[in-house]
Amino acid sequence: MMREAATDYRKQAWDFLEKSRMYLSGGDLHQASEKGWGAAAHMARAVAAARGWEYETHDQFFTVMDNAGHFAHHQRQVSRLSSVANKLHGNYYRREMLLNADTITGDLDDVAELLTLLEPLTE
Repeated sequence: MMREAATDYRKQAWDFLEKSRMYLSGGDLHQASEKGWGAAAHMARAVAAARGWEYETHDQFFTVMDNAGHFAHHQRQVSRLSSVANKLHGNYYRREMLLNADTITGDLDDVAELLTLLEPLTE
């Protein structure tokens, strides 16, 4: 059951990342940001499900990321990249004119790197 959940969350993470890039190319920076955040959050859920860790609230995202960084042997990198993902989530609350497509592009690249680092922990 946990393995099935991990697989489902992992697939959804990559799907959200793909959708974030589609929204970005269409100029919808809010949705691009939210889907980027969703990608990171779902990969965190995949890791938590595979490892038997609790992840029920937004606050637990960083606990899962701290633990995952330790197991992946990339503590500082996972910490930095998860902060970028959380920043994308914050874009939802910003006015459109304060968002920057180039910055969001780089942030989505960081989320892709985060997913790649975490994916082995979901198997």
